[in-house]
Amino acid sequence: MFITLFLVFVVLMLALDLFVVHKKDREVTMGEAALWTGIWIGLALLFALLLYFFPGMVHGDTGVDRGEQVSQFLAGYFLEKSLSIDNIFVMLLIFRSFGVKKEYYHRVLFWGVFGAIVLRFIFIFGLSAVVSRMSWVLAVFGVWLLYSGVKMFFKKDDETMDTANHPAVRIASKYLPFTRESHGHSFTRREAGKLLFTPLFLVLVVIEFSDIVFAVDSIPAVFSVTQDAMIVYTSNIFAILGLRSLFFLVSHMADRFWLLHYGLGALLSFIGLKMLAAEFLGFEMSAVASLLVILTILAISIGLSLVIRKEEK
Repeated sequence: MFITLFLVFVVLMLALDLFVVHKKDREVTMGEAALWTGIWIGLALLFALLLYFFPGMVHGDTGVDRGEQVSQFLAGYFLEKSLSIDNIFVMLLIFRSFGVKKEYYHRVLFWGVFGAIVLRFIFIFGLSAVVSRMSWVLAVFGVWLLYSGVKMFFKKDDETMDTANHPAVRIASKYLPFTRESHGHSFTRREAGKLLFTPLFLVLVVIEFSDIVFAVDSIPAVFSVTQDAMIVYTSNIFAILGLRSLFFLVSHMADRFWLLHYGLGALLSFIGLKMLAAEFLGFEMSAVASLLVILTILAISIGLSLVIRKEEK
């Protein structure tokens, strides 16, 4: 019952966004992005309050530890929110490399988020089923997250990408017919009775591909905080729903957060080590402690980015 009501809420919020707030194609201002970022964060915090006052809301079990459940949700939410910032930089690179007009950014991101909601439902509940039978899988993801975190310390700031040789572009171009020219915000077009896809749809495919790659890091990371699939999914979706507004907010200040990827690298490394310690040493960290570490790492990396100026090359 709960999952049905939650998905109805998600659909209603998406419909409000696409058909009311952003009915026309236009560039999203920084002020508007900041406002909606605040609204989405507020809705997530409101959901956390509901979890506290109605502890049986998700599973129908009123005997759950309400404090631990809320801490797990908030830790998962802020972890996903933090890691999604790296994906935002990737999305910005995709838009720039494909030469997409800024007024079309929101439309592509909207359908990208819609696809992510569906794919993450499959991924999260599928991974939950695997973990419940083979808990050692989390140790494998722990090694992967540790590797991903260390790799981020050596990551270079790319300004362009090879769009022609991108794996998603090659696969889509092989199996789908495309028009040569763009047609506004349309993803499809009929020519001579034949359904064709536009280059903007190709951008959407690449965005979805990047989210899948990103999810391989972020979702197992949230499982390090809680193995409750419903808490993982709800925290994930609240973070994803606010991804578009956060994208526009961060894109206006991308150069200011130049140390953030080091913080995200430290965050992934911490989660990887936490998962390995739980599997091999039996060391379990509470959701509250994990939440404090996540917020501290994020605050330090953002704070240092704002205080220390990046040297011009």
